[in-house]
Amino acid sequence: MNGEYFERIVDPDRLAVYLESELGAVDEYDVEHHQEGHSNETLFVTWGERELVIRRPPPGDIAETAHDVLREYRVIDALQETSVPVPETVLACENHDVIGSDFYVMERIRGDVLRAGEPERFQHPDARRCIGTELIDTLAAIHTVDVEAVGLDEFGHPPGFTHRQVKRWSEQLMWAFEVTTDEREVPLLYDVMEWLQANVPEDTPSTLVHGDYKLDNVIYARDEPTIVGVFDWEMSTLGDPFTDLGWMLSYWWDEDDPDPPQATDTLTATFMQRDGYNTRRDLIERYEAATGFTFENNRFYRALAVYKLAALGEMFFRRYLEGNSDDPMYPQMRDGVGQLAARAQRIIDGEEPL
Repeated sequence: MNGEYFERIVDPDRLAVYLESELGAVDEYDVEHHQEGHSNETLFVTWGERELVIRRPPPGDIAETAHDVLREYRVIDALQETSVPVPETVLACENHDVIGSDFYVMERIRGDVLRAGEPERFQHPDARRCIGTELIDTLAAIHTVDVEAVGLDEFGHPPGFTHRQVKRWSEQLMWAFEVTTDEREVPLLYDVMEWLQANVPEDTPSTLVHGDYKLDNVIYARDEPTIVGVFDWEMSTLGDPFTDLGWMLSYWWDEDDPDPPQATDTLTATFMQRDGYNTRRDLIERYEAATGFTFENNRFYRALAVYKLAALGEMFFRRYLEGNSDDPMYPQMRDGVGQLAARAQRIIDGEEPL
């Protein structure tokens, strides 16, 4: 790990003082930087016999509204007593004197994140089916939360949400372009942007949305393929649930799909193409049955998902160019964003069907 970067995201001594004041003194204390994610920073903390997780934004200049960890804390805290599996919340801190930013603390959940592949014990058709059905059933549970009952009825502004999604991610993209276009340009993204702006669906449902729901943002139990935690709620709000569904589907690969963009292979996995996994259509049918919604305009939602991923990639590339990350994936976005733009255009053109 880059020691200089570690010092930018946490001062272990100041953190220890804060945790002792809130949780009491302990004999054992350790902080470790978890480097699997690509957005907010995650720290694993041993505090006596407790295993804790800290979430904080990355250092340096960040796009407006991105990396809002206290918003993430609020929704996880509200969902504690619902059927949505989330970690137990512990603390939230707005005092930047502790580690230089807002942050929150939650209990650590042990299990498996299916990022690079599937555990050996899940390598059979029954377990593979459960991986997919758990993933879509949990998304349906999020989208059917009674937001008023859990105190999230003012957590967002649903009218115009989908229009704002296109606008917001276009603004994030333009923020990144302020720096990245000096290195190289991605003109196809302007074509995708124009098509999305002209094809926003109207009269969509309104629910709690996660904002980054995909296979590697949930954790499966060690003994069976059941989801025991949903993570990365920083972009959650009230809005169009189909944006979540389209995002999840953009990461779910069917057997006959083309290969993912080469330079973005660290962002996605294709093991769900193996025998036993649900197809995208299987997942959509199960979701519709659980929620009562009908998923229409799939090309729009899937293209929007890839466009958002391209915008994220461009934001990552800006942070790399400015020296604000040591993530080895970020420099790959020099070529990866253009490949994502090409995939979004293929979806729009019907060349990557549902």
